[in-house]
Amino acid sequence: MSVFHASPATVPLSPGRPLLIVDADEVILQFAEGLDQYLRRRGLFLDLTSYRLHGNVKRLDDKSPVLDVEVTALLEEFRSELDWLEAVEHSRETLGELRARMDIVVLSNVSETQAPPRAKNLAAHGFDFPLVVNAGPKGPAVKSLAARGGAPAFFVDDIPQHLASAAEAAPDVFRIHLVGDERLKPLLPPSPHAHLRAGDWREAASFIRTRLGA
Repeated sequence: MSVFHASPATVPLSPGRPLLIVDADEVILQFAEGLDQYLRRRGLFLDLTSYRLHGNVKRLDDKSPVLDVEVTALLEEFRSELDWLEAVEHSRETLGELRARMDIVVLSNVSETQAPPRAKNLAAHGFDFPLVVNAGPKGPAVKSLAARGGAPAFFVDDIPQHLASAAEAAPDVFRIHLVGDERLKPLLPPSPHAHLRAGDWREAASFIRTRLGA
């Protein structure tokens, strides 16, 4: 199983080895699809009209939105069971191939209590990489990891704010904007802080290989 770390400073890295830092939700794990399945078992559904959760969780019977406080509670319960999400298309084979050439770390905004099921989920798909538990913007964690790892370093995330944070904190890190769910892609414009908006993991891998010199 993946080992999770509360601090980037405790992750074992090789100073001379290239580094790939990846987000979990909608980058290597299908968060939205999993959440929708979870909600439908409770008479609710995820209405993907914008790239947010509050306001988009609705009742199946009358399509009325669920109160924000209820959505927050549902998300907490859902995140406590994060051990069954499916992998994003092409993520397993891509990371399986890249791991031979670089260190890979998963950087996910989950709490320490949510980390064990997340680590179990990752390991079930062969993503037995170190998992760093994060809260808030990811730039500081990206900076810390990149300072200890080798070059080049890459960061893949679906949220523009995290890419912007990484651009500010660790400008030398290559940033890739990747959204795994096809239904979500039209809802989020390409991040201006990313070096690449990747259509899928195959495109991201091509970008990474080029900069690795292959």
